[in-house]
Amino acid sequence: MTNPDTLGYAGEISPKDAWERLASDPAAKIIDVRTQAEWSFVGVPDLSPVGKQVLLVSWQVFPTMARNDAFAAQVEAHGVKKDDTLLLLCRSGVRSRAAAELLTQLGYTAAWNITDGFEGPHDQAKHRGLTAGWKASGLPWAQG
Repeated sequence: MTNPDTLGYAGEISPKDAWERLASDPAAKIIDVRTQAEWSFVGVPDLSPVGKQVLLVSWQVFPTMARNDAFAAQVEAHGVKKDDTLLLLCRSGVRSRAAAELLTQLGYTAAWNITDGFEGPHDQAKHRGLTAGWKASGLPWAQG
């Protein structure tokens, strides 16, 4: 985990550290900010081993990928509290970083970006999900 003073959010957290936080912190939640298409076709974290469910709130709307203007309201509609530990997840860590920054600006005190996201960067063959991220870390996930 990193928490440099220059970040506009709580910090960066690895997928494995995020999993451990979910297991140990009753107020920890994952907000998956990818699109409906990604959740359906790529998969989502399976939090059943820790007795939780992933919150699905798109940062951008597929297929236009315009920013979801209702993002903050949708997070709030899930019952998320300002002092909950929020672990933001996207494909590779870019959208989730932007979401963590916004939530922090709105007064959420512990919005973390999960490094490398669900699938991580491309490998040498231009494939994702094999070198870094939630899936490559061997953490539980399910595909629709």
